[in-house]
Amino acid sequence: MGVSKRKRSMPPVSVQKPQPFSRDASDEDNVDTTPTSESDLNGLDPEDKALIERLQKKYGFKINMPPTDRPVRIYMDGIFDLFHFGHAKALEQSKKMFKNVHLMVGVCNDIDTHKRKGKTVMSDVERYEAVRHCAWVSEVVRDAPWFVTQEFIDEHRIDYVAHDAEPYGSTESGDVYSFVKEQGRFLPTERTEGISTSDLITRIVRDYDSYLRRNLERGVSAKDLNISFLKERRIRTKKSIDDLRHTIATALQDTFGLWEDRSHDFVRQFGGIFGAEDVVDKFWKRRHRKRLILEDSRANSSQEPSEDDEDEQSDHDTTSSSSASQQDRRNKKRKLNLFE
Repeated sequence: MGVSKRKRSMPPVSVQKPQPFSRDASDEDNVDTTPTSESDLNGLDPEDKALIERLQKKYGFKINMPPTDRPVRIYMDGIFDLFHFGHAKALEQSKKMFKNVHLMVGVCNDIDTHKRKGKTVMSDVERYEAVRHCAWVSEVVRDAPWFVTQEFIDEHRIDYVAHDAEPYGSTESGDVYSFVKEQGRFLPTERTEGISTSDLITRIVRDYDSYLRRNLERGVSAKDLNISFLKERRIRTKKSIDDLRHTIATALQDTFGLWEDRSHDFVRQFGGIFGAEDVVDKFWKRRHRKRLILEDSRANSSQEPSEDDEDEQSDHDTTSSSSASQQDRRNKKRKLNLFE
């Protein structure tokens, strides 16, 4: 009896479309970044809502409410040359805007930066690494575009673009973030005054010779410093002269101090014959105090004491000296009485 074989029917295979790829391969892939609807505001943190309302009132443009069912994806971009605490504080502001933030930081490459802004001190790879090691950064976007575009926002599923609120102009636009503000996706941050990459470079250029001398003393060659042999000799000669001047000045000061102390003792002993030690001590202490004040003012390291403090200290010194002098006179009188 023949056995007939029936073909087993196979279930149809469904082909899934490839999902968008996240640069950090995190769990936030494939998220919906449409603005939060009114129905979703029920789960919104009151502090987040108050923050958005406060920023809208301060800056005068619309800001969308953050999503409530996932981390808020915030994007910042920049050059980040000579990464300093001003950069770190800006990143910290963005990271702490909401309780759950995924902060993406775009760093422009050398080609775009040198073309549009000028030469940098650090290479793009060094700048990538400097930003990556900042604790506030969740993800670094290398070769970031010079201008944020709608395609870039959609590709990286960005909820907000963070930057200081001042319009950032260019040859192509008066404010490159204008369309982001119109969409309610712009988060303003505060700049840190008193620190910038340009300021750091200005300090180095201003004290150029000092830093050249510093590196030469540490063994850096003139070739690495890109200076000529004559420049190197001039810097080393100037340092030798400065060291000699400092040595002479220190020796003279020590010598004058020694002789002043000896003269003080001599004058005090002479004044003691007439019972005038308190007057001599007051004179020398006041003179010594004025000399110290003058030295401190030259070094710009301390403030001159007030006249009230000086008079009070002088009165105290006078009282102490007078008491000691009176005690000395009583001792001398007691000795004379013994001889009599």
